[in-house]
Amino acid sequence: MKLYEYQAKELLKRYDSHFPRGLVAYSPEEAGDNFRHLGNPQAVIKAQVLAGGRGKAGGIRVVNSPEEARSYAEKLIGSRLVTAQTTLEGEEVRAVLVQEVVPIHRELYVAFIVDRKSATPLLMGCPEGGVEIEEVSKRSPELIFTEPLDPLFGLHPFQARRMASSLGISGSVLRDAAGLIMNLSKAFIEEDLSLLEINPLALTPGGQLSILDVKADFDDNSSFRHPEISSIRPSPRESIEAEASSYGLNYVGLEGDIGCLVNGAGLAMATNDIIRLYGGRPANFLDVGGDATAERVAQAFRVLLEDPRLKAVLVNIFGGIVRCDTIAQAIITALKDRELKVPLVVRLEGTNSQKAREILETSGLKITFSTGMKDAAIKALDAISIIPH
Repeated sequence: MKLYEYQAKELLKRYDSHFPRGLVAYSPEEAGDNFRHLGNPQAVIKAQVLAGGRGKAGGIRVVNSPEEARSYAEKLIGSRLVTAQTTLEGEEVRAVLVQEVVPIHRELYVAFIVDRKSATPLLMGCPEGGVEIEEVSKRSPELIFTEPLDPLFGLHPFQARRMASSLGISGSVLRDAAGLIMNLSKAFIEEDLSLLEINPLALTPGGQLSILDVKADFDDNSSFRHPEISSIRPSPRESIEAEASSYGLNYVGLEGDIGCLVNGAGLAMATNDIIRLYGGRPANFLDVGGDATAERVAQAFRVLLEDPRLKAVLVNIFGGIVRCDTIAQAIITALKDRELKVPLVVRLEGTNSQKAREILETSGLKITFSTGMKDAAIKALDAISIIPH
């Protein structure tokens, strides 16, 4: 689960105090009140979306009065912010963070990630913060410094000091920076985060450190240990993912408009790939599992249809342990009390596939049947007027 910036900062305040004051606002009036509460001549308004690149997209601005804070928040809240990390539709802004302005001498980058190659947590740092780290790694890879975290003992103090030194920090600030990095490593491990990115970590002209922006991803598999995080209000897409998970379904929301219901992770990925190959965009990865029951498939169908972006649904099932007639009956059950407003394309092959087709043909549902992966993808795209190429 991805955390919004203000949520991540609240989480990290249990471990460290290097934060500027800030208050979240869900309305323009609340943004103006927050400006007054901070009591400073200036504040920065930051759109709360789960994507980077907000500054370039107009999602961050310095304001000089409560009226200006209210006016800018009014433009943001309820709008859709399009950044380099969102789709063309952008992400809806439901809240803004009103934060005090911090004078900046230098901007640094610090992050904790899970490194897939070494299968271990990793501390990353760069003396150039405030920009996308991918740009720096391509342009100047020598500026990216790393320190592995011991799986048993975590980050050692000497590693934190070495990273601070690599970032160009020296003198009296070095000890403070090393302590901050140690605190962040503790939060990363204890809170079961899969990503903790501080960008930028500001160094002020007076030699103070301040965490200006935070990106944090929480590992859903550890939710039983962190009920306080699990209760955080998720984004609309993550709400669907959370509901799917409660049914034992493997669901990942994507950015397209063709809903996919498939049994088996490999077949699900192949289905998404072939939709993309012919010019479409899958709306999700949804694997009901090789041993899915009729009840689970019916629940999957209901979850799938909660996505308002869908323009078509593709059911791609290879019957093995799960018989095709079981899937057919589950589809009928899921749609018994619900009107299907988008085209439904079904490919059923394997055990009892002919029986399944007969069940669906006599169900009264409007279904387009297909044979083979290519045919299924083309018919799904044709249903939403995308011409395959």
